[in-house]
Amino acid sequence: MKKLYTFIAVLLMTASTFAQTPEKMSYQAVVRDSGDNLVSSQPVGMQISILQTTATGTAVYVETQTPTTNVNGLVTLEIGTGTVVSGDFTTIDWSTDSYFIKTETDPTGGSSYTITGTSQLLSVPYALHAKTAESVTSTCGLSIGDTYQGGIIFYLDASGCHGLIAAPGDQSTGIRWYAGTFGFTQAKGDGIYAGKANTSIIIAAQVAIGDDGDNYAARLCNELIISEGGTAYGDWYLPSKYELNLMYENIGQGNALGLGNVGNFSSSSYWSSTEYVNFDAWKQSFFNGSQDNANKFSAYYVRAVRAF
Repeated sequence: MKKLYTFIAVLLMTASTFAQTPEKMSYQAVVRDSGDNLVSSQPVGMQISILQTTATGTAVYVETQTPTTNVNGLVTLEIGTGTVVSGDFTTIDWSTDSYFIKTETDPTGGSSYTITGTSQLLSVPYALHAKTAESVTSTCGLSIGDTYQGGIIFYLDASGCHGLIAAPGDQSTGIRWYAGTFGFTQAKGDGIYAGKANTSIIIAAQVAIGDDGDNYAARLCNELIISEGGTAYGDWYLPSKYELNLMYENIGQGNALGLGNVGNFSSSSYWSSTEYVNFDAWKQSFFNGSQDNANKFSAYYVRAVRAF
């Protein structure tokens, strides 16, 4: 009997523009069979397409890869580094249209793709096209790097009037991610604004899992209040993995916009709100921009963000 497979994918939207490093977006997916069993420690064949305008639009870039799942059925790859079928990933103009990621998967490791999924890039991979922008100023008179509403703007959406703000300084130079007990919080969100939901999920989950009462990264951000111009801003949260990278690229040491480290970040590792597994969560080095997972009891820097 032919086995059926399910495919759960997460686009991490990690745009890299480091010197001598090809542009890419990180992508993770979990593969399970019809019995909901993980497809563990085996190669899977994948074809990834970037579609323009609609979910059935023209493929402006297509590549293939054969990643191997880990013991948890997770595959991790970097879109833009595979075997090119057509197009040029580095020439995609992300600022001019809507784009969709289409994945086709052969769980047996070949090219007989039996699983297909398509998802829209709901936020522009800003760091990929920011290099070509001589200035980043909105019709509302806002610019990335401006001091605004209690912090520093590090992301503007297509309207130029809304986006994300980083707190003006670090909330901690070393604090743990968890509340004293390991366990899955399911704070898996990534991308723009995902950190807000992650933060709420982490706090609620830790109460259920076990909270020893000591402070931790998500709670620290959630309880932050910064006043500016007579207004108190109390809607801060721990950034998602992608939001953390945007801070590094746009107002940190990544210097994608030529602004320099206007966020005054330490050349250290910062926690994101994106969980990896029950013991680990994602962090990012602001020394070289690398992102990796670390044990939740480890003490790392924290920088809160808020949406406006």
